[in-house]
Amino acid sequence: MTAPRPCAGGPATGDPVHPPRSVAPAGAGRPAGRVLVLRALGLGDLLAGVPALRALRRAHPRHELVLAGPAGLAPVAAATGAVDRVLPAEEPGRAVPRALDWTGPPPDVAVDLHGNGPPSHRLLARLRPRRLLAFAHPATPEVEGPPWYPEEHERDRWCRLLRAYGIEADPADLRLPHPDAPSPAPGAVVLHPGAGAPSRCWPVARYAAVAEALRVRGHRVVVTGGADEGDLVARLAKLADLPDTDVFGGGPPYERLSALVAEAHAVVSGDTGIAHLAVAHGTPSVTLFGPVPPSRWGPPPDPRHRALWHPGPDGDPHGHETDPALLRITPDEVLDALDALDALGPLDAPDAPNPTDAPEEAP
Repeated sequence: MTAPRPCAGGPATGDPVHPPRSVAPAGAGRPAGRVLVLRALGLGDLLAGVPALRALRRAHPRHELVLAGPAGLAPVAAATGAVDRVLPAEEPGRAVPRALDWTGPPPDVAVDLHGNGPPSHRLLARLRPRRLLAFAHPATPEVEGPPWYPEEHERDRWCRLLRAYGIEADPADLRLPHPDAPSPAPGAVVLHPGAGAPSRCWPVARYAAVAEALRVRGHRVVVTGGADEGDLVARLAKLADLPDTDVFGGGPPYERLSALVAEAHAVVSGDTGIAHLAVAHGTPSVTLFGPVPPSRWGPPPDPRHRALWHPGPDGDPHGHETDPALLRITPDEVLDALDALDALGPLDAPDAPNPTDAPEEAP
């Protein structure tokens, strides 16, 4: 089956905001071994996996930690402080990669953060790792992992996986360091109309109504979009009468997008990567959910982040039409949520945690 054309792509990525963490030497300048983590998905998936990646980093501080994922996400992986390098790996439609270009000895530890099915299990098992950490599945009885719960929140799921193998992990360990680059629009409200599939795209006309109301209130409003959603961004800019200086389409490099989000007044988007980036920077956000509820992909409990959701039957997160639950959200609800964020006043944001505090190696 052909995957639906997304209404928003992930951001194009440029140079890392922060250089990759260097591996602690284990003798003659060499790491103690290598940990391979499979998560060949998108920006939001990577950011939801940050707590698990940091837990692995603390458990194996003298190992090289290699993330098998999209090459374009290397700057994001570097910004987490947990990943030493990215092994390029991805397939259309978020499928399990057919092969990994792994060289040298087998990994000491391989971790399946991609899914719970036999394809990802077997992909890693073919590398003959000393240990394979993964969820159990009836078709791969040789993997004695914990059970998979479909309704579990994504951050909690991967932390629970690691705890089952004796590795402590904190689902709240999400923050990224503040970008070094300046924001191209400090203090603006960022609207991101796209998502990974049309079913998760709120109508552009409703984003335009929000933009018009915010500009009447004196806010600067900017719009962002991925490399493959120029038409979507252009439609919103035209409907909201935004100047070219307030349009950041074409997939801004990660450094630029990260700075824009970190210094924003607020971010309004669907359930997609930029919502997770707002959480990572402690930027107030309003996230519009449907067809998947926030109980599985929403922000952590924090007054800075508002999740709008009209409960109903789950829909298809990769569908071709906007989900009915998403259509039930009105522009007035979004504006009310932004007003509630403004009423909070300034909130002190905790510093991003240091993912390398633990000095001891896990067995």
